[in-house]
Amino acid sequence: MNPEPTVLLLPGDGVGQEVIPAAAEVLIALLPHVRLQQAEAGWACFQKHGSALPPQTLALAREADAILFGATQSPMGGAPGYSSPILTLRKELDLFANLRPARSLPGLSPRFDLLIVRENSEGLYSGRERPIEDGFVAERIVTARASRRIARVACEQALRLATRSGRRPHLTIVHKANVLKRSDGLFREQCLAVAAAYPDIRVDELLVDTAAMWLARDPGRFQVIVTSNLFGDILSDLAAGLAGGLGLAPSANIGDAQSALFEPVHGSAPDIAGRGVANPLAALRSVVMLLRHWQRDAEAANLEAAIERVLREGPHTPDLGGDATTEQVTHAVKTLALG
Repeated sequence: MNPEPTVLLLPGDGVGQEVIPAAAEVLIALLPHVRLQQAEAGWACFQKHGSALPPQTLALAREADAILFGATQSPMGGAPGYSSPILTLRKELDLFANLRPARSLPGLSPRFDLLIVRENSEGLYSGRERPIEDGFVAERIVTARASRRIARVACEQALRLATRSGRRPHLTIVHKANVLKRSDGLFREQCLAVAAAYPDIRVDELLVDTAAMWLARDPGRFQVIVTSNLFGDILSDLAAGLAGGLGLAPSANIGDAQSALFEPVHGSAPDIAGRGVANPLAALRSVVMLLRHWQRDAEAANLEAAIERVLREGPHTPDLGGDATTEQVTHAVKTLALG
């Protein structure tokens, strides 16, 4: 990491304009030497400039050591010339792995602490759709290269998490190779081949529908799940629901380079945007992931403990049954994290 690393802030749309400043406030309090930059991205940016990710923003993203992204309010029906800034950043920066942790709330039973490692670059989200008579065909891309590299990330994450928890590392490969015999068959084979080089990791596999059932029934059986793009998207939201909802869910997008993108996954929440009551904890948990990515484990542990205490004792924003503001929750977490 650079001695004075740069973090690019991309608040984006809606509550992103509220939770990313909160995350930046806590980050700079923990690491005062960090340099912060801010740029535009998202739907409002598209309406203003004709691009959801202007060239100058992409240039800053390429140079940054990390990115904190808020939310984007993408039009459901599409708009000519619009493309998701998140998908563009993932592609341009080759952020091929999406990390989605989920932990049970304090006092919740059953207890679980798991990570979903989702392939980010291909699958059904590769954007290759073509018309046919009376409809469209979406092409699902699965390659050996992408399958191998996401499996390596999952194995390394399993080892890292096991070191922190003291448990034996456990990896579950999730696929649908019984039906998608060639594409998911390739994904399964490559993941198993990579995992074989990590003899300390206990490896098993599940079909995606069975994995969904076990996530709902007994999430504590999982430690690290590795899966393809669409399956990971769905399973990670299910896990987030078990862990208290998307308002608490962080994520990281990483690749082989040092640069990485961190974002809460709750979206722009236009119904509460501008009211100052957005829950900042998902964004703050994303800062925890950023700190761990930089191997600043002490600061990450302090921030995570502060978040856990606020979850137990308050203050809470309205989505968690309280009446606190974004600013009040942020201040409480920052004060506890600084000791």
